[in-house]
Amino acid sequence: MYTMKQACEASGLPYETLKFYCNEGLVPNLKRDRLNRRIFDDRAVGWIKSLKCLKGCGMGIKEMREYMVLCLEGKKSIPERMTMLQKKKEDLKNQIRQVEQSIKYIEKKEKFYQDVQTGKIKYTSNLLPEEDEGQE
Repeated sequence: MYTMKQACEASGLPYETLKFYCNEGLVPNLKRDRLNRRIFDDRAVGWIKSLKCLKGCGMGIKEMREYMVLCLEGKKSIPERMTMLQKKKEDLKNQIRQVEQSIKYIEKKEKFYQDVQTGKIKYTSNLLPEEDEGQE
């Protein structure tokens, strides 16, 4: 059995986040010791690690709760869970594409600025009138 602190260490979640998840009902079948402190078994810690991953996938509390409810239904809800995860996977792939586009833009600007600084090309700006472009 794990205390809250040990469950946090094992899962990599901050204490306040785990406490919040517990208070939100995201850790089902929560057990308590004789002093009414939360305690976690290996299965609960495994689920907490899953919650951390789901959050990393961009799921909010409502979605994590929906996913948990489906998980508690057992095998019959696997198709719905797969659909949820596939949607999140597509969202993440779109985010990757957006980040890659942003990186390409930055690399293009870096090259432009280097070429301007070395005198390879003349400085131009979309924000300044042409006669002011050499002033920067």
